[in-house]
Amino acid sequence: MPSLASLHPQVVHFAIALLFIGVPLRFLSLIGKPAFARHAATLLLLLGSAAAAVSVKSGTDAHGPVERIPGVRQAVQEHEEDGEAARNVFLAVAAIELLALGLAARGAAAKSIQKAYLASALVGAFGMGELYEAAEHGGELVYRYAGGPGLRSGDPADVQRLLMAGLYAQAQEDRKAGRPVDAARLTLEMAARFPEDTAVRFLVVESLQKDNQDLASALGAARLVPIDTTSARWVARKANLIADLHLAIGHPDSARGELAAAAARFPQNARLKARLDSLK
Repeated sequence: MPSLASLHPQVVHFAIALLFIGVPLRFLSLIGKPAFARHAATLLLLLGSAAAAVSVKSGTDAHGPVERIPGVRQAVQEHEEDGEAARNVFLAVAAIELLALGLAARGAAAKSIQKAYLASALVGAFGMGELYEAAEHGGELVYRYAGGPGLRSGDPADVQRLLMAGLYAQAQEDRKAGRPVDAARLTLEMAARFPEDTAVRFLVVESLQKDNQDLASALGAARLVPIDTTSARWVARKANLIADLHLAIGHPDSARGELAAAAARFPQNARLKARLDSLK
């Protein structure tokens, strides 16, 4: 059977949506209103249970690379255990739903069918708790352990973006914690790995200013950052950064001149105009 690892995010969200709607509908169907709830609940619960089974298979296919990330193994195992428990509960729900369909097809008493639906609702409610736990641990793998990049597409660029995000976030944390040397080192690592990225080059300028306290070097580096001069966004970013450095050095006239040139090029840019007006 082919690997389903790349489909895990899509399938698991279908399972969650279908089951978290299906179980409440089953409870509503017990009171007979709305009229469509009975059959809609059956459809959603059967589809959701099937999606839960596929989710476990796709998650099992994906767990290998994630589990090898240092410090992630226990979180992966907890997620797998919760996912398997949720799948098992909802397979039981599906069996009960099929039993109710069989009873109805055979013309069984309405009371017997209602008891089957009540059992489905109660077991489904328990399953929602298991499904919530599985979803919570899955979210931790993605947002706390960065377990997803590179798995869906197999594209190395996904991992490179993860590295950039990690370097950036840690540099910001080091700066806030009063570790400017570490912040500068990580920023230079970003520049070494992503030398053509305009945003990274601006981060280097900011690091020279904030971490190294070297305003002259920062100003020189800012002027050398190549940008798309047809982009209002990049022109404004460069102009504002250079203006900030001129102000820090004590050259307000130069700051106004830089902003005025950018504002003349993009007169529709309200932020540039407002910044220029604030310096007059």
